[in-house]
Amino acid sequence: MKRVLGMVAAIAVLSAGIAAAAERGPVTNLPLPRFVSMKAAEGNARRGPSLSHRIDWVFQHRYMPLKIVAEYGNWRRVVDRDGAGGWMHYSLLSGVRTVRIEQDMTPMHKLADENAPVNARSEEGVIARLGACGPVWCKISADGEKGWVKRENLWGVLPGELRN
Repeated sequence: MKRVLGMVAAIAVLSAGIAAAAERGPVTNLPLPRFVSMKAAEGNARRGPSLSHRIDWVFQHRYMPLKIVAEYGNWRRVVDRDGAGGWMHYSLLSGVRTVRIEQDMTPMHKLADENAPVNARSEEGVIARLGACGPVWCKISADGEKGWVKRENLWGVLPGELRN
């Protein structure tokens, strides 16, 4: 009986994961949630999806990663790593993928291996361009340095997301 219940629970978890992955934006038909970056050096996040809504937040960092969680017309509901955000016009956003380093002095390895030599170390808060990602490691570049970083040290990659 326990094994059957365990299998039922596993199927429920798998089904929930597939349903979440299948969610698409009604405007773009792209996956929700998904990550983008700030195209502009400054962008207003509004209470609702129009210019008539008040500004709740102003993002002030070009290339900052943001998570799109909803769409409405030319507007995207975005949140940052702290959950702050609002509705931004799509023209302020870019599909260029970036990540934020979440741990101070994060090592950037030459290869996706804990024992590989370290090219550089990144401070917490550094914004880096995202390259390939496997289950454990992602390749990033920042300030002329390139290397592999454990994805647990990054914000801007969805759980289970793989990139070539």
